[in-house]
Amino acid sequence: MLVVVSPAKSLDMEPVDITATAPVFQEDAVRLSKTARNLTLTQLKDLMGISDDLARLNRDRFQAFAAEPDADATKAAALAFNGDTYQGLEAKTLSEGDLAWAQDHLRILSGLYGLLRPLDAIQPYRLEMGSKLKTRRGKSLYDYWGDTIAKALNEQAAAQGTDTLINCASQEYFGAADRKALKLRVITPTFMELKDNKPRIVSFFAKRARGAMARFIIENRLTVADDIRTFSAGGYAFDADLSEGDKWVFLRDYPDAS
Repeated sequence: MLVVVSPAKSLDMEPVDITATAPVFQEDAVRLSKTARNLTLTQLKDLMGISDDLARLNRDRFQAFAAEPDADATKAAALAFNGDTYQGLEAKTLSEGDLAWAQDHLRILSGLYGLLRPLDAIQPYRLEMGSKLKTRRGKSLYDYWGDTIAKALNEQAAAQGTDTLINCASQEYFGAADRKALKLRVITPTFMELKDNKPRIVSFFAKRARGAMARFIIENRLTVADDIRTFSAGGYAFDADLSEGDKWVFLRDYPDAS
C-alpha cells in the first residue's frame, strides 16, 4: 500500500542528524517559488489569507529558495512539518527501520513540491494546495499540477507492487490527485467522535488520527488494506455500520465525555 498525508503550515527546521533525499519535483518547486517570489506582500497576504508578518516571512522564504540548497538550509519533510497530523505521526520517534520503510510507502502531498517522500529535503515554505497562484499552466495549483501527482502515485505504487492507496490527506490536498488519471483503489479512513449519540468529525482530532493511522501502518508494515481496520490508537475502532464502500469510518467517544 501507499499512504498519503497532507503537509503542515507550521515547520520545525531545527537540524537533525539524518541523510535527506532529493524531492522528485524539485524543479517544479523552484519554478513555483520564482512565481511566488514576484508577488508583492499584499498579493502574498491575499493569496494565502495570512497576516502582514507571515506575508513578510514567506516573501523572505521564497526569495531565499534555492535550486540547489545547502544541506543546513533543508530538513527531511516528515521531520520538518509540525502540525496536527505530524503530532499523530510522531516521525521523530520512528526507528531508522521505520523511516526506511516509510520512505517507500508514505507520501506527503505538497502545494510547492507536489509529492514528497518522508526523507526528502525541503526548504522552509508555505503554499497551500488550494492557493489560486497563477502560472502558465492555469489559475491555481490544481491547474499547475494537473495529472502529474496522480501519475507519480501510479508509478510509485507499481514500484511497490500495490494497487491500493490509503488516503489520510485532507480534501484540499487529495484533490490534487486527478481521479481520472489515478489508477489505484483509494481507501479513505474517516475519524469521527461520538457525542450525544451523534457521530461527527472534529477537524483537530481527525488530523491527529490520520497521522496516527500512517504511523500504525508504518510500524506494523501493513500491506493488506483490511488490516488497517484493527487500528485502535486513541480509542478509535472501525465502525462497519457507518462505513460505506471505501470510506472506512473509525469512531470513538468524544474525548471530553465523562
